[in-house]
Amino acid sequence: MVDKTFFENNGPFSLQQIAEICGASLADKSKAGVMIAGMATMASAGEDEICFFYDKKAREKAQEIKASACVTTEELARYVPQSTVVLVAENPKLAFLKLSQEFYQEYRPKPDIASTARIHPTAIIGQGTYIGDYVVIGENVVMGENCVVEPGAVIARGCKIGSNVKIGANASIAYAVIGDNCYIFTGARIGQDGFGFMMVDGQHKRIPQLGRVIIGNDVEVGANTCIDRGALDDTVIGDGMRIDNLVQVAHNDKFGRGCILVAQAGIAGSCTFGDYVVCGGQTGFADHLNIGSQAQIASQSGVMRDVAPGEVVMGYPAIKFKDFMRQVAMLQKALHK
Repeated sequence: MVDKTFFENNGPFSLQQIAEICGASLADKSKAGVMIAGMATMASAGEDEICFFYDKKAREKAQEIKASACVTTEELARYVPQSTVVLVAENPKLAFLKLSQEFYQEYRPKPDIASTARIHPTAIIGQGTYIGDYVVIGENVVMGENCVVEPGAVIARGCKIGSNVKIGANASIAYAVIGDNCYIFTGARIGQDGFGFMMVDGQHKRIPQLGRVIIGNDVEVGANTCIDRGALDDTVIGDGMRIDNLVQVAHNDKFGRGCILVAQAGIAGSCTFGDYVVCGGQTGFADHLNIGSQAQIASQSGVMRDVAPGEVVMGYPAIKFKDFMRQVAMLQKALHK
């Protein structure tokens, strides 16, 4: 069961309530009043707990379920032991998302401003905001309502932060405008200098980085991720984007809505991404590329050319997925001759 030390449990819920939350149907209506105290995995769930079964490969393990109830599909329901009450859902993964949001709540500190925080007199802080120890907020910063700024974070002069934004411990934000409902994780660095230099008389001369970072609404930026501000144009992170830990986004990059960058991805400067592009872990991009909407980049790929909308690429240098698999097949045949 989820540790109550770190997450508040809003249960218990009856199976009837759970069925309504999940959009599922209860196989045995007589069990509607059975109370469930928490959620757990198939392997660990026990009495008064509910689990989720949606992977066909886990059919044999399903016979060992000891949970009081299980959410699964109509196809897989027959593999669940008779001692476990079945709730049938069209999409058990979505049901898990809905129920976990109802069952558990991450701890949220009460609105407060720590005595050790340093807030410039010109800064405007919205109501219901929590500001932790040793936070520094510069002049003319504007923050919306119901924000959380964890200890040690720095928000530099002039930044604008929307409402319901959480900024993790020791994160730093500068030259940035951030929308509503965003989560900037621990140690993220937003708005630092872009990596721009010019060789003059045998020396690397720094090119001034005069742009900003614009982050839309409902964006998550992972721990220790860096997003550089633009040189002249802004670096733009579109609404609903999800950026994992340890990602590098360079100056002037522009992303549409709903893109995903998985851990250790690196995007060189002045790239333009459409909507809902997915980039696997450790993907790398040359500068000034155009990546079309809904393109998919496989993990550890090196992208050196534009990618068309909807295209799936893989390898180094990245090529179409089917072409990559043909190359692999040809190499395998050559090795086994």
